[in-house]
Formats: sequence, structure tokens, C-alpha cells
Amino acid sequence: MTKFKWLSKRETREVESGAPERPLRERIIAALRQVHDPEIPINIYDLGLVYELHADETTGTVHLRMTLTAPGCPVAQTFPGVVERAVEAVDGVEEAQVELVWEPPWTPERMSEAARIHLGLV
Repeated sequence: MTKFKWLSKRETREVESGAPERPLRERIIAALRQVHDPEIPINIYDLGLVYELHADETTGTVHLRMTLTAPGCPVAQTFPGVVERAVEAVDGVEEAQVELVWEPPWTPERMSEAARIHLGLV
């Protein structure tokens, strides 16, 4: 007699893909790397604009604290919404909240090595 096990939606995706799904945080970071600063041609994650990222795998809620390169940035009012929509598009995210902060101020030292190389700073 053959026994069957009913798979959850997640388990079904894992079987179909042949590998476990990446953690929610990793998927969010991948999405953030698709959002580029409007003035500097680098994604906001490697640019160091994301200060904190809390992702709850169970509830699908995400809280992100980020800054911009300058308080006078012309997209200061609209850019957090762009980031929020990018995060909410990630599979497994139910709700995202993006908080724009100015402390500590952003400095080029926050950039990843890849971003510095891209800009010719290394």
C-alpha cells in the first residue's frame, strides 16, 4: 500500500525547485539590490542606505530603516514608497514598513566594497 503525504505550499515549491527556499531576509536583500539610488548608479543596499532590516518569516512583516545620501534629496518624500513596494513584491512578505531616518548621517564609508569598486573609489 502506498502512503501519501500532503505537502504544504512551501514544501511543494521546495520539491519543485529541488532546493530549500532562500530565507526571507535574503530574498528581501535581493529585491533591495534592484532598487537604485536616483543620483548615484548603485543599488541602495550596497550603497549603505539600509540601516536596519527586520523580517519576520512567520508573519511576513518587514520593518526597514533607511536613509538617503542627503536630507535635501529631491526624492525624499517618494522614495520610501518605492522601496516599500519593492519589498512588498517579495514572495512571503505580507506587509512592509519603510522608515526614513537621518541619524546617523550617511557617509561613503557605508558603501560595500563592490559599490566602491564600481565608483572607482578603490
